[in-house]
Amino acid sequence: ILNKLSYFERRKIPHVRPLPFFGNMAPFAFRRISAAELIQRIYNRFPDAKYFGFFEFITPTYVIRDPDLISTIAIKEFDNFIDHRGFVNSTLDPIAGQNLFNLKGDHWREMRKLISPSFTSSKMKMMFELMCKCAENFTNFVATQSGEIGKTYDIKDLLCRYANDTVATCAFGIDLDSFKYPKNEFFLLGRKALNFDGVLSFKFSMHRNFPFLANLFKLRMFGPKVENFFKEVVSDTLKVRDEQGIVRPDMIQLMMETRKKNSGPQFNIDEMTAQAFVFFLAGFDSVSTAMCFMLHHVGVDPDIQKKLREEIDDVLRQTNGKPTYEAINRMKYLDAVVNESLRMYPVATFLDRICVKETELPPATPDGKPITIKPGDSIWFPSFAVHRDPKYYPHPDKFDPERFLNGNVDNSIYMPFGIGPRICIGNRFALMESKVMLFHILWHCDLEPDVKTSIPIVLNKKTFVMMSEKGFWLKLRARKSKTPVMQCSVSNGYKVEGQ
Repeated sequence: ILNKLSYFERRKIPHVRPLPFFGNMAPFAFRRISAAELIQRIYNRFPDAKYFGFFEFITPTYVIRDPDLISTIAIKEFDNFIDHRGFVNSTLDPIAGQNLFNLKGDHWREMRKLISPSFTSSKMKMMFELMCKCAENFTNFVATQSGEIGKTYDIKDLLCRYANDTVATCAFGIDLDSFKYPKNEFFLLGRKALNFDGVLSFKFSMHRNFPFLANLFKLRMFGPKVENFFKEVVSDTLKVRDEQGIVRPDMIQLMMETRKKNSGPQFNIDEMTAQAFVFFLAGFDSVSTAMCFMLHHVGVDPDIQKKLREEIDDVLRQTNGKPTYEAINRMKYLDAVVNESLRMYPVATFLDRICVKETELPPATPDGKPITIKPGDSIWFPSFAVHRDPKYYPHPDKFDPERFLNGNVDNSIYMPFGIGPRICIGNRFALMESKVMLFHILWHCDLEPDVKTSIPIVLNKKTFVMMSEKGFWLKLRARKSKTPVMQCSVSNGYKVEGQ
């Protein structure tokens, strides 16, 4: 271990002196600072370096600061850095271990190729109607329950229900209404097993940093109960669709279609379950949290809310109260609000890559020497720190959607869903889900801060993922002004056949 801790010193790479066992993670491990702000603090110490050294506990990690070098590694030299450090042990969690994020090398390429058709813009257009139905259930519930007097809500709870219903219908073809039926199995399972605010974050950290110990104590990320539930759902869905000839615009359908092709790879039931499961995991926790940050900023800033509502009302007038997929996609200010929220609170604090082929990096500092990194070495792109760097974003801690209206933001300094070929496969889905939610809630409700609303947001110090320490609370009330009848459509009149 001591040899590992002198890793960057021997290579003359700028770094902060690590502690035994904790590396540079002690302030986070002892809950003094959030993981995002810890990396940002060290990032800010080396403004002239292209990269610096960081110890994720005992794992030496190259943290790349320079946007050009980030692009080179993530895109140009992608084949040398194709893999992630997985967070699921395939022996302990055999099905979850086959998820796309965990897969490596050619296996990842094959699976990505098979799943990609699920997320094209034409598929998003088909799923749009399904999402709208979930958003209608959500806004009807809030508008009816809160009335014009208003009511304070735990926003994370509301948006988990909306995200749960959206993923259930778009990935699994199951119609749910978690507002009418709050104790449905899908939602309860998600809340209990897929919540990164609790023990899951600890398990995640153990599997990443101390796989030997995680193995020794048989520390399962999810366990058989969760895996069997999803396997059963997928099996039942396949059976019903095969028997009744049901076709639906969702992920299961696209995976089913690979079985009809005689050539090329096909999905087996475990692989189908793994992909549908990771889609549920990301959609339930990560996307619902990202939407919480969006709703928070719209709720606490009356000017932003007013501007966004004017754009929404304008679209409602143009579409005669039936917003289409195309109309919502064309909304510039809505897009800017979503992008600015993802800039300030990217879904992942950092993006990781593992070197698979020996590669030379340029010198870290002007007076340094080139460095050769070897297979197995760990690399991070510090998305949160880059997004908050005043060099790229003036007044980075100010929520300012205007900065995204002129189209000047470069991809190498904006990576909320990743960068290069391993960019999050569901990013279009997450963006559409967020926009549909914001559109519907502002169509039917006014948002305002409550005494429980955290202003400014303080980031959670217990978990790797981006969370607010005191949760998300807003007061919602039904809008007084009469708006067109709630209804969604897509311009091609696509009709969904459901189960």
